Amino acid sequence: MKIHIETARLLMRDIKDEDVHGMFAMDSDAEVHKFLGNKPISTLEEAQRYIDAVKKQYVQNGIGRWAVVIKESGDFIGWSGFKLITDEIGNRTNFYDLGYRFIKNHWGKGYATETAVACLNHGFSKLNFDEICGMADVCHSASNAILKKTGLRKRNEFTYDGSLHNFYSLSKSEWKKRKNI
Repeated sequence: MKIHIETARLLMRDIKDEDVHGMFAMDSDAEVHKFLGNKPISTLEEAQRYIDAVKKQYVQNGIGRWAVVIKESGDFIGWSGFKLITDEIGNRTNFYDLGYRFIKNHWGKGYATETAVACLNHGFSKLNFDEICGMADVCHSASNAILKKTGLRKRNEFTYDGSLHNFYSLSKSEWKKRKNI
């Protein structure tokens, strides 16, 4: 098992086939998908297809979302990390998107912020990214708050899947200024 990031409470590691039940618990919940196109999954096979797609990203792009597990128990609680976006979204292409998603009973515990901060530090200091981006439905107040709190700056708005979204980014130089590096 490859661990990419460790925080005080969490480990971020490669997503594995064994995560399929946790992935299903998360992605079959309509509330989790409220701002994600309202398309929750309904089968374990769909959860496995998502896992397979992420594993393919690891091979093709050297990056993909990572499983987030509780350090003490090893329980899968969601995912966080980067995805290389090669399609045009918000008039941008070929950028690293910071994302996070958690099983509903783990919301409100600071895990998204904790993993986002850890990902930003890892992306700039270890992966040597020049810029990290993030996107959120304009109505998703929690996700927008996390992106702002972690230092990403709103750059513009765009429509995706019929919904208005905010596009955020943070350059390595902006990150260094925030960190006083």
